[in-house]
Amino acid sequence: MATDTMTPRQTPGQRTITRDDVAGWNLPELRGLRKLLGPEWYRIVHGVFTNPLSVAGLIIVTVFILMAAFAPVLAPPSKLSPDPYLIPRDGYGPVPKAPGTEWLKNPPAVVPGWYKLLTGKDQWVHIMGTASGQFDIWYGVVWGSRTALFAGLVVTFSTVFIGIIVGSISAFYGGWLDDVLQRITEIFMAFPFLLAALMLAAILVPKFGRSIWPPTIALIVFGWTRYARVVRGDILSAKERDYVLAARVTGAKDNRLIIRHILPNVIYPILVLASFRLGDAVLSFAALSFLGVGTDIGYADWGQIISFARDWILSLDTHWYIVVYPGLSLIIFGLGWNLIGDALRDILDPRLRSVRG
Repeated sequence: MATDTMTPRQTPGQRTITRDDVAGWNLPELRGLRKLLGPEWYRIVHGVFTNPLSVAGLIIVTVFILMAAFAPVLAPPSKLSPDPYLIPRDGYGPVPKAPGTEWLKNPPAVVPGWYKLLTGKDQWVHIMGTASGQFDIWYGVVWGSRTALFAGLVVTFSTVFIGIIVGSISAFYGGWLDDVLQRITEIFMAFPFLLAALMLAAILVPKFGRSIWPPTIALIVFGWTRYARVVRGDILSAKERDYVLAARVTGAKDNRLIIRHILPNVIYPILVLASFRLGDAVLSFAALSFLGVGTDIGYADWGQIISFARDWILSLDTHWYIVVYPGLSLIIFGLGWNLIGDALRDILDPRLRSVRG
C-alpha cells in the first residue's frame, strides 16, 4: 500500500524557497560597500563581522577603546596632578589597601554620575585597591588602556611599515641588494628579542628619560624582521605571475609595480601577522616597564602596576589585587587581538575557503 506524501500547499504565483535562499539570509549584501571595497576586501570585512571569533575579539577591543576614550570620565584626574597619566596617590604608605577602602588623600577632582549610581556613595573609594606606595589601581588600569593602545599601535604600524619596505626592495630587486638586506635582517634576528629590546631601552633611557619612548623605540628596532621575511617570501613568488609581467610589458615603473600590482596581493598575511603581534607588542612593552626600563614610576601602565607587587610576592594571597587586575587587562587585551587574528587567518586561508565552499 502506497503512503501518501504531504507537500506544502503553494498558491499560484508563489515562489518556492530554496536552500540557496536560506544560505543568503545570513547577512544581506551591501552593494554599495561591495563596490567601494572591491570583492576581496568586501569578503574579508564580511567574514570579520560574521565570524564568531572575530566578533568576540572586536567586542573585547572595542571595550578597551571605549575605556581609553572615556578615561577622564571613568577615572577623573586629580586637581593636583600636572599630568593625567600619573596615577594619583592616597598618601605614601608602603602597605597596599584592599578594594573598597576609602580614598582619604588627593582623590579625583569630581565624582561622576556613573560612580554614584554603581556605588551609591558621594566620596571616592579605591575600587580595585591600591598598590605599594598607595597608587590607585583603578586609575592605572583605566588610563593604562591609553598607554597600551598607543604603544601597541605605534609599534605595530612602524614595524609593519619598515618590514614592508625592506622585504619589498629585497625581493623585487634581488641580487646583491637582497643579500645585504637579508644579512642585516639576520643580524637583528640573531638577538633574543626581549633581551635586545631591554638593552636598547636601557641605553635610550638616559637620552629620553623614563618615558614611553625608550621601550617603544626598542620594540620597533627589533620587531620589523619577521614582517620583512614574510613580505620577501610572498613577493618572490608574486613578481613572476602573469599580471605583474603584463604590467611590466606595458612600461609600468618599479614603484608602480610594487605599490599597485604586487603589495595589494601579498598584504593579507601581513594583516594576520600584525593582528597577532599587536597584543605581543603590548605584552613586551609591559615587560620592559616591569623590568624598570619603561615608563616612570607612577605612570599609568599595566606593567608598571604589576611591578609594584614585587615586594609582596610572598603575600599575594592577601594582596592579590595588585597583580590580578592589571594582569587580567593584559591577558584580555591580547586575547582580543589574537581572536581577530585567528578569524582573519581562517578567512584568508584558501584551503579553508575551499572546504567551506
